[in-house]
Amino acid sequence: MKEKPTEKKVETITPLVSNRQARHAYEILETFETGMELVGCEVKSLRAHQAVLQDSYALIKNGEMVILNLQITPYPQGNRQNPDPTRSRRLLMHKHEITRLAGKVAQKGLTLVPLSIYLKGRHVKLELALARGRHTFDKKEVLKERDIKRESDRQLRGKV
Repeated sequence: MKEKPTEKKVETITPLVSNRQARHAYEILETFETGMELVGCEVKSLRAHQAVLQDSYALIKNGEMVILNLQITPYPQGNRQNPDPTRSRRLLMHKHEITRLAGKVAQKGLTLVPLSIYLKGRHVKLELALARGRHTFDKKEVLKERDIKRESDRQLRGKV
C-alpha cells in the first residue's frame, strides 16, 4: 500500500505590534526571536493590537532576560485581577544566548531594543534587536542617503 506524503504545516506569522521608531533611532546589528512569559488576558490584549513598544527595552537581570516598559493595555472583558500594564516580563531564551548577549551588551553603546511582537503559530514572539544608538547627524545622513537612492531609482525607471 502506498502511503500519502505528509503535508508540512506552514507556520503563519501575524504581526501584532511594531516599533517603527526603533529602526530610525538605532543602528540594528543583530535580531533575535524570543518568547514572552505572559499572564492572564495579556495574550487577548495583544491579539487586539493593544500594546505600546516605543519606550521599552530589555535587560539581563540575575541571568534572566527581562523586558521593561512594555505596555500591554488591560483586556476590557477581563476580570479584576488584570496584571499591571507596564510590569516587567521575562523573556524566554536559552541560557547560552543570554550569556552571549550579556557580553555584547557590556560593550559601550549597545542595547537590546524590541522591534515587534507577532504570532508564530499559536505562540506570541518578540523580535529583539542588538542595537547601537544613532546621533542626530547620523539620522539626518541616513535620511539623505535614502532620498538620494529613491531619486536615482526613479530616474532609472523613467529611462528604461
